[in-house]
Amino acid sequence: MAVPPSAPPPRASFHLSRHTPCPQCSWGMEEKAAASAGCREPPGPPRAAAVAYFGISVDPDDILPGALRLIQELRPHWKPEQVRTKRFTDGITNKLVACYVEEDMQDCVLVRVYGERTELLVDRENEVRNFQLLRAHSCAPKLYCTFQNGLCYEYMQGVALGPEHIREPRLFRLIALEMAKIHTIHANGSLPKPTLWHKMYNYFTLVKNEINPSLSADVPKVEVLERELAWLKEHLSQLESPVVFCHNDLLCKNIIYDSTKGHVRFIDYEYAGYNYQAFDIGNHFNEFAASHFFWALWALIQNQYSTIDFDFLRYAVIRFNQYFKVKPQVSALEMPK
Repeated sequence: MAVPPSAPPPRASFHLSRHTPCPQCSWGMEEKAAASAGCREPPGPPRAAAVAYFGISVDPDDILPGALRLIQELRPHWKPEQVRTKRFTDGITNKLVACYVEEDMQDCVLVRVYGERTELLVDRENEVRNFQLLRAHSCAPKLYCTFQNGLCYEYMQGVALGPEHIREPRLFRLIALEMAKIHTIHANGSLPKPTLWHKMYNYFTLVKNEINPSLSADVPKVEVLERELAWLKEHLSQLESPVVFCHNDLLCKNIIYDSTKGHVRFIDYEYAGYNYQAFDIGNHFNEFAASHFFWALWALIQNQYSTIDFDFLRYAVIRFNQYFKVKPQVSALEMPK
């Protein structure tokens, strides 16, 4: 979950910044292939280009040397002494650096290094498949390669939105259109199941077995969490919300607005997958009970393993508090007839 580099202000009646503070965003909400050439290709139509793999590991505490090695592979015509780099510190899951030559950054490679132990939270092979699937539907940038502990992809022109911008009627309509487009991606004939419960139970198991139970008096006990998780599944499953392909992490900073093309695109597909349509919509507005519960568990795991300077424990407490605040509303939910 990291923000690409700055771009010139959009030609619009308001000015956006790559580094516009966002309360929601500031809280958070980051193998080789079978082919002998070192490439892999996601299964199923539409057919996507294979993804190159490089056996390079980038030191997360010293990204630039490894990033420049990857750039030599991806852009051999770039002279090393002319390569410019820009580090970003906004992300709380992964680490990100941009590599480019020209000032306009029309050809810019983003090198993302996975955060410590984030494989506990994210299925990285599934992330690559999602990336390719979304790219095949013109919803994602080019994925240039993967490497041992990260991936490289195309910089998407535009600016990351803040909460003050997504309230603009013109922009929230664009966001709704892009979300609807993603929600229409089909499961290739299969009947998809929501990823929510599988991921949430995995997170709960990690919290139960590996996380210090005395982290904070404000964090609910494991027994309470288990009871709430069962309650959530029972009540939300009855609503029969459509299961569609979802982004599942539509924080404002994951929405890029390109004023020259007049559209928005979503970035960061670590948590993408088939899920309840209501989760994707509610998660965007940060007012879905399961969303609060999901990201609270996520934050407890991050608090245990992440090396990024961020108060994950406080974030978990805030999310749990919000969950219990909106829980009464869940009991009254009914899907329209």
